[in-house]
Amino acid sequence: MTPDSHDPLPPTALLSPDDLDALRHAKHRLETPPLGMKLAAIVGAPVEKLIARLPGIASDKVTDATQSALRKCLQLALRTLGKPGAQAVPADAAKPDAKPSNLLHKFAVATTGAAGGAFGLFALPVELPVTTTLMFRSICDIARSEGEDLASAGAQLECLTVFGMGGRSAADDEADFGYFIARGALAQAVSKASSEMATKGFAAHGSTALLKLMQTVAARFSVQVSEQVAAKSIPAIGAVLGAMVNTVFIDHFQQVAHGHFTVRRLERRYGEAAVHAAYDAIDVALD
Repeated sequence: MTPDSHDPLPPTALLSPDDLDALRHAKHRLETPPLGMKLAAIVGAPVEKLIARLPGIASDKVTDATQSALRKCLQLALRTLGKPGAQAVPADAAKPDAKPSNLLHKFAVATTGAAGGAFGLFALPVELPVTTTLMFRSICDIARSEGEDLASAGAQLECLTVFGMGGRSAADDEADFGYFIARGALAQAVSKASSEMATKGFAAHGSTALLKLMQTVAARFSVQVSEQVAAKSIPAIGAVLGAMVNTVFIDHFQQVAHGHFTVRRLERRYGEAAVHAAYDAIDVALD
């Protein structure tokens, strides 16, 4: 090596210390244990075995309830799209960069979980759309706190895709390979759907691009809904444990949302390539 030669800077050196720390926290959140493992710790049984014990009708109920839940979230996004100052979050949380109301949303979802624990699978068609809409509002609140413009179609669809991050389906092997692969698998669908939403508004709700995105997100989200339902399938689970399961459920997606929108905020500052390289260079096992 000649005296005037220089080693290239490591990818993490391109970010400020504060932003690097934010990215490290984001990676921790995005690489957290799967929802099934978290639920197993609560109910004291492997979720896979609980899923196997569910009645055959449960799969159809989960699919139908998942589709209904995501449609309600999309309708919420479409109704607020394009209205000056409109946001798909509570009015008292609309200040940019203000901390998101995570605890308030957790409490609301715990309440719906208590009802689900009391009535079991029969409550799913009613409970899941309400729970998912509350979680969507929380995800939007987190996105807003990280500088996203929730009046734009792209930002609201990014909130919707959080439900598809980290979920695995038999038809989607890419979900096993990490955050950026899962995000990339959704990116093209988001781009096409956001263009249609921006030009057509509410009239875009039945468009091919939106339906394709919804199907992709639903395939992943339904896996995690099945895990949540299985955790509640224990006989005599009761309202208290039902509330705990729902709290874990929303906390999982809040963590993913915090990680995802932190990465997007840093990408707006440093560029996608720089943030991706720094993300890959961070070893969460050593942090």
